Amino acid sequence: MRIGFGLPVSGTWATPERVARIAEAAEQRQYDSLWSFQRLFVGAEQDVDPVYRSVLDPLVALAFAAARTERIRLGVAVVNLPFVSPAYLAKQVGSLDVLSGGRVDLGLGTGWSEAEFVATGASGQRRAARTREFVAVLRTLWRDEVSAFDGELYTLPPGRMAPRPAQEGGVPILLGGSVPAALRRAGEIADGWVSRSAHDLTRIGRDVELVRAGAEAAGRDPDALRIVCRGVLFRPGGEMLTGSWEKIREDVAWLGTQGVTEVFYDLNFDPTIAGPDVDPDAAEERALDILHNLDPRGLS
Repeated sequence: MRIGFGLPVSGTWATPERVARIAEAAEQRQYDSLWSFQRLFVGAEQDVDPVYRSVLDPLVALAFAAARTERIRLGVAVVNLPFVSPAYLAKQVGSLDVLSGGRVDLGLGTGWSEAEFVATGASGQRRAARTREFVAVLRTLWRDEVSAFDGELYTLPPGRMAPRPAQEGGVPILLGGSVPAALRRAGEIADGWVSRSAHDLTRIGRDVELVRAGAEAAGRDPDALRIVCRGVLFRPGGEMLTGSWEKIREDVAWLGTQGVTEVFYDLNFDPTIAGPDVDPDAAEERALDILHNLDPRGLS
């Protein structure tokens, strides 16, 4: 089981100094990865979780963390693909992969906030087809000597994008989603699946089976897929990843029996850490305490 940690990207603790210190501490304690997420725009009258009110750009935050680390992987869960062109994102993520020495993982989602669709001029229609074409464009830009794509929603004239990502074959792509069709699609076309912040982890085994079924139906090896779990700690009323340190470790071990290959502890959804009015020093102190006590070297 690989264990990662969420970067400070939401709320008052998302400052340059704290991003650097959390990134360096996670690498020092041999966490496998650092993760960010995207929240682009919040409507003035929109009823959303307070932790969404102030969020750093996910790729910029990862680039900043990349400059302060050497080994740890850098993931985003997720970028909402309708809001950007695949060619533009391919250039951004490919450049980050080059500059970080081949450490990037790209999670993709289809978005849910109506305010963000309006603000970006994006369409919420044809999400399944859009996802398939978007991934195909990324693949050709990162892998082929001459890239080209002619689809219903995206067109890429024959051409080249350089430099290519440092990772052979391109940056790994993880798809989000929670409905059965999205889960199967992750197995069919992506390198894996990443769960969302509100996912019911007690039923994740059933979701993993749908992802694996998608891979099998597409003639792919389900054992090669990565199953990444966003581990929101201490969720009020939650059954998983709460309680004592020992209980949290036991929960992580149980997730492994359900097919999960990676868990990252994400404190950006904890209102006592990432809330808009939280004292940032207190938030950092608590986060470092959690990071220390859940040191992956202690997970059997």
